[in-house]
Amino acid sequence: MSPESQKLAAESEVVRRPLRIAQVATLWESVPPKGYGGTERNVSYLTEELVRRGHQVTLFASGDSATSAKLFAGCERSLRLTNLAGVGVAIHHRMLSRVYERASQFDVIHAHLDYWSFPFARLVGTPSVTTIHGRLDIPELHFIYRNYRETPLVSISEAQRKPLPEMNWVATIYHGLARDLLKFNSEGGEYLAFLGRISPEKGIEAAIEVSRKTGIPLKIAAKVDDFDREYYRNVIVPLLAQPGIEYIGEIDDSQKSDFLGKAIAVLFPIDWPEPFGMVMIESLACGTPLIARPLGAVAEVLRDGVTGFIAPDVDGMVAAVRNIASLSRRRCREEFESRFTIDGVADQYEAIYRGEIAKEKSRAAATGGVRANSVEGATAAPDPAKKNGVTAATSEDD
Repeated sequence: MSPESQKLAAESEVVRRPLRIAQVATLWESVPPKGYGGTERNVSYLTEELVRRGHQVTLFASGDSATSAKLFAGCERSLRLTNLAGVGVAIHHRMLSRVYERASQFDVIHAHLDYWSFPFARLVGTPSVTTIHGRLDIPELHFIYRNYRETPLVSISEAQRKPLPEMNWVATIYHGLARDLLKFNSEGGEYLAFLGRISPEKGIEAAIEVSRKTGIPLKIAAKVDDFDREYYRNVIVPLLAQPGIEYIGEIDDSQKSDFLGKAIAVLFPIDWPEPFGMVMIESLACGTPLIARPLGAVAEVLRDGVTGFIAPDVDGMVAAVRNIASLSRRRCREEFESRFTIDGVADQYEAIYRGEIAKEKSRAAATGGVRANSVEGATAAPDPAKKNGVTAATSEDD
């Protein structure tokens, strides 16, 4: 059989059957999170949709997760709720060892821990796909990513991948929600909303200033991480005493339709290159337009002047609030339905899984064997940093 025929046969076989998929989440939060949490929430949405489609999915996550997939607990409870967060890295690596020791049980492994899974993936023949959820504009980490250039990566926005364009990006897939998760509200309400996390990079101070300058009340639904508590106490608590500012605390999915849907607009005044921003599509699902700074993925998610306004500073956001009634809430919901639903997300991931599986089968057929599916005796993938058998020196310029 010719190499081309082998490839076609492998692809045909993969397309016909349900897949055995490992979804590997972080352990900081449960899947889905009890309150705030982006990565784990997206892993949950995707996992449930893949199970609904008939795939055999094993979810590696904290033991307090709730899923219709087979759950393999990497720890008893999410690390944020325990006193083990300080050794969280070690606990994650123990879980990754268990995932990849079982690699032969899966057709594909889908990891959501950024670069932590890369060394393990090299040791097995089972295809491993990684969705990058974090920021990549940290130069000190670039040499680590570049050491694993062959790893198939998925970005969650085009903006996210810009610091490392040379990586093996196989797709950009925006996050998505179930169509009926959040309810459309055609009327809105009488307040501005801020949803997320209280930290300097999220721009909560700017949101409060916009509320003060417009005279429109602001409701804040947000969590405070331990490392942001000093900032919260010293900077934000005094601002919460201003008239019209209401701090609700952390909310879950069941509360978001009411909170977001009854807002005039959602403020998203981020001060960092956020890779995606779930708040934006949650707001659009409720029909509520957004006002955001032009950083990270904002310009990819929002249509300026259609589903929100993009403004660089507080004065620009104040002007946007005063013009927000010109935007159609129905159009915001339509944008969500056409671009940010989980069924569309799952379609794209299924195509990637099957494509990577077919590549591995074709490679194995062409070479007459499959790489070991265990740590012992595994064959590592070629190191792209090596030239003529010599490992090149690592630098920020390589």
